[in-house]
Amino acid sequence: MSFRPLHDRVVVRRVDSEEKTAGGIIIPDTAKEKPSEGVIVSVGPGARDDAGKVTPLDVKAGDRVLFGKWSGTEVKINGQDLLIMKESDIMGVIEA
Repeated sequence: MSFRPLHDRVVVRRVDSEEKTAGGIIIPDTAKEKPSEGVIVSVGPGARDDAGKVTPLDVKAGDRVLFGKWSGTEVKINGQDLLIMKESDIMGVIEA
């Protein structure tokens, strides 16, 4: 990818949601909600504090994360639908 986010921003690709419920009911595409889970594609160098020192981010490319339903800005880069958001919009990292 030829895009690098600045400061404390990250680029996230949404992960497709399940097509069935726990009870086995198939959900049509029109009724699905946008997933609030994704994989980090790229991260910025980090935020600057008052002294100008760069504080690195806690997440890295490849991390699977949860974020708020309305978090981030949707963009299309190289034909992919991605989200750009601040690290503070991420609620947590999903560990396997």
